[in-house]
Amino acid sequence: MNSPRLFYLALAAAIAMGAAALWDWQRALPHDALDKARYVGRDACVACHAEQVKLWEGSHHDHAMEIANENTVRGDFDDASFTHLDVTTRFFRDGDKYMVNAEGPDGEHHDYQIKYTFGYEPLQQYMVEFPDGRVQVLRESWDTRQKKWFFVEPADAEGVRLPHDDPLHWTGLGQNWNTMCAECHSTEFRPNYDLASNTYHSEYSEIDVSCEMCHGPGSVHVELAERKGIFWDRRHGYGLTNVLKTGSADRQIETCGPCHSRRSGIHENYRAGDSYWDYYNLALLREGVYHADGQIQDEVYVMGSFLQSRMYGEGVRCSDCHDPHSLKLKQPGNKLCGQCHIPAKYDTPNHHRHTDEAGSQCVNCHMPSRVYMGNDDRRDHSLRIPRPDLTVSLGTPNACNDCHVKESEDAAWAADAVERWYGPKRRDDPHWAPAIDAGRRLEPGGDAALRELAERLKSPAIVRATALDLLGQYPGRENFEALRQALRDSHPLVRAAATRAIPLPRDEALGVAAPPGLASTSRGAFVTTLAQRLRDGARLVRNAAANRLVAAAGVLARSADRDQLEAAVADYHAEQAMHFDRAGSHMNLAQISITLAEAATARGDVAAAKRHWEEAIDSLRNAVRLEPYLTGPRGVLAGVMEQTLADPQLASVAATKHFGPGDVETLRREEADNHLRDQALLPGEPEPHYRRGMLLYLLQEGDMARRELLEAARLGPNDYDLWLALALICEKQERWKETLAALERMWQLRPNDPVTQAIFARVRPHVVGDAPQSEQADANDDASDAEATEPGEVPATSQPMPDDASEISGGTS
Repeated sequence: MNSPRLFYLALAAAIAMGAAALWDWQRALPHDALDKARYVGRDACVACHAEQVKLWEGSHHDHAMEIANENTVRGDFDDASFTHLDVTTRFFRDGDKYMVNAEGPDGEHHDYQIKYTFGYEPLQQYMVEFPDGRVQVLRESWDTRQKKWFFVEPADAEGVRLPHDDPLHWTGLGQNWNTMCAECHSTEFRPNYDLASNTYHSEYSEIDVSCEMCHGPGSVHVELAERKGIFWDRRHGYGLTNVLKTGSADRQIETCGPCHSRRSGIHENYRAGDSYWDYYNLALLREGVYHADGQIQDEVYVMGSFLQSRMYGEGVRCSDCHDPHSLKLKQPGNKLCGQCHIPAKYDTPNHHRHTDEAGSQCVNCHMPSRVYMGNDDRRDHSLRIPRPDLTVSLGTPNACNDCHVKESEDAAWAADAVERWYGPKRRDDPHWAPAIDAGRRLEPGGDAALRELAERLKSPAIVRATALDLLGQYPGRENFEALRQALRDSHPLVRAAATRAIPLPRDEALGVAAPPGLASTSRGAFVTTLAQRLRDGARLVRNAAANRLVAAAGVLARSADRDQLEAAVADYHAEQAMHFDRAGSHMNLAQISITLAEAATARGDVAAAKRHWEEAIDSLRNAVRLEPYLTGPRGVLAGVMEQTLADPQLASVAATKHFGPGDVETLRREEADNHLRDQALLPGEPEPHYRRGMLLYLLQEGDMARRELLEAARLGPNDYDLWLALALICEKQERWKETLAALERMWQLRPNDPVTQAIFARVRPHVVGDAPQSEQADANDDASDAEATEPGEVPATSQPMPDDASEISGGTS
């Protein structure tokens, strides 16, 4: 065969191969192929990814949830009994079934079958399925290390025997798998809750945390893998919604985040690869959840801590330390940190100042642990520098005193040692903790520190968002401008916090003309400020903007951005529908209905007003039905009923929804009883006293109402709203001295506050002698003097109110 012929044959073959390759490259799945991708299960992955599946087997993800059988149950079910606070629970076998005899929702003991196991170590929990589709998690759990039963106590009810009808009882909503746990323990979970029957028909594609939980539905990927060809798909690559090996650090963190963060859901049907900020609202550094410096306090599940860290700022991701399939650490001990931090510099006594094994371990100083669920040690992923000096000034914990517990080795001792070793300055100064602490305590002048923190762009987004959240409690033009500037921040968490913190116009509140939060800012300016966020790229921000705009009566009808607002409101309704088994979602929808009803009434649209009032009543009745023990729904429902009864044009609402004046009083007395219960459950908290005081006032029990508000003000001395309520009730009762004392405190908390000025202008004639005091006022003042030694008296103030209202406002009334 001559060479020209060989050449042409080779050329033809090359052209054919090129054409085939070009054809293979050009063919592509439809643009919406990934949107229609289905979950196919890990069995479809094993053939090509056997190594990854082998690593996954036996992991915490593998054991996240399993059918209870001999291979999965670790606890002692050999007729074992366990008693906690005089309640005995017995674990036994009935053939192949694992059983428990436990106190049920009726307070009596019953036999229940254990259907599922939950987790593997250091504890394993057990679940019971009820006929209405609820799956409930027992609080009696198995300690896999000490091989014994123990009781997982609620964080806020330690040592308290839980009544059988308490939401924290194992049969209550707090231990409900369908709504509290399943989304993160099973793949493609769907709760399928039915509101009308209050039942569940929950489903999942795989019982545990499997491949598609992190990589997304795999049907398109499998189709491409089985297709004959050279290339993957030119439009969709590997055919996965989440290709982690080529993604950014943020992509990976947002993949782990939905299950490893403390958050609430804002939209359903999340799939791996979707933006976290379109589906979840991350918890900020709120009191009781995080310490003021951002250290873990309650269960927060890692992401919120890690976002505070310098590691995150430098691009570190979860898989730099954890194998993504086995979840094990990639290196033991300090070798893990030595992947990036030079051991010769950091893994030495010159740095850590310890010679013993425990004190020299990086994690013990930079990732101190806290125990949750009774025996589960979890490390703080904020990877912070120990700050015993902040323990001295603010009372936050520090890693040094986790180990050094002698009386002579207190926080001051540790702070002195740190300063001797490393000098007076810390790398993370100025620290955000003092500003957050001041904002939590509503410290006068704390807003300046919060503004500075919010504008410090080098601080983590979650910290700046927290500062803005707290700043919203303080009135004033500077604070409003700081919030408005933050609406343009690059991070959606910051923009959402600023959006929620923008104060509502209050020109109609309390009969005061000037809104205290916005000074001269009008409702129109409020709309203009937030309307731009209706087009935000993150659903989290859009939902926040819609919620705030609808809360300002009449906005929906007047806004030039009505289409965007209605779309965002629809998203907000969808968000609430995700949680229809919780009273809170119905309370949120009721609040929107109330606002729209008031707006319709104001513009004379009686038909629309009736419709919205009826929607509000339905929502509030759902809230009471679903969580009858909950404080809040009854009080709001009573207010709605009272408001419609007082308006002759709305008389048909009471007839349609079947209520009368007697129902209003009944609801308020039931609510007052709930607040009394909450006072016993939450000693030292002002809120239950404040709420009960306001209800008692509406029930015409003025003296008891005032006493509750006095106690609330004593417990919350920096809460302006408590003092405002107290001032108004004391004014109504003509108790002028107590009114003046409350006004003095309001003045200290908010200098130049127009509400304080307005009330003082009304009270002034009674306290400076310009008008005769009534006999009732004299009697009340005498009573006030007699009560001066009673608990809950108005605390003395250091800066008395001026004798003339003009002095309050700097010479202008």
